[in-house]
Amino acid sequence: MQGARPVAVCLMAALALSGCMRRTSPVAVAPQASLDTIAYGQTYVPPAMPVAYAAPAPVRYDSSYHLDAGDRLRIVVYGQEGLTNTYAIDAAGSITMPLIGSVPARGRTPAGLAAEIAGRLRNGFIREPSVAVEIEAYRPFFILGEVAAPGQYPYVPNMTVESAVAIAGGFTPRAKRDRVTVTHTDASGTGRFVVPPGTPIGPGDTVLVGERWF
Repeated sequence: MQGARPVAVCLMAALALSGCMRRTSPVAVAPQASLDTIAYGQTYVPPAMPVAYAAPAPVRYDSSYHLDAGDRLRIVVYGQEGLTNTYAIDAAGSITMPLIGSVPARGRTPAGLAAEIAGRLRNGFIREPSVAVEIEAYRPFFILGEVAAPGQYPYVPNMTVESAVAIAGGFTPRAKRDRVTVTHTDASGTGRFVVPPGTPIGPGDTVLVGERWF
């Protein structure tokens, strides 16, 4: 019995050790340090960079545009190929179409002109005419004074004084560059304005670049 006691003690110790080895316990894992943590002492979150989105510039002239001499129009009369064509507004402010002859266009909007044409066609020519009027080309603008090539030039939407000067070859050495005079005519009449180079201009406007005195 005395000899068996050490054996029993050894067996109990072995069983205890094997139980400890099988017991699972949570293991703490230290987080891995990043360069931001080392440098700043805490996790660094970079600020969000603002993003700017440039919206396309709108066309200045649309259905509210008032027609005048020099504008070129595409007039579509649906189902009537003989009437569908390109028409220019003459110096008198009118267009001339088959069947209905001269139609006043000056001062009208494209929609207003379409309604007038449809009304005339409905009066004895076409039962239910459908008419659309689009601006194919705007009347030209004029630029005078201290530019390299003064004269008349085709207008494109969203033009400014600055782009008009560029089309005319740029300023002369004597030009006054910070202010120009723009003459503009619309339904309310004619006005003359002194404006900076970034100012928009319209079809038919006249830009006058003055001469500086020093």
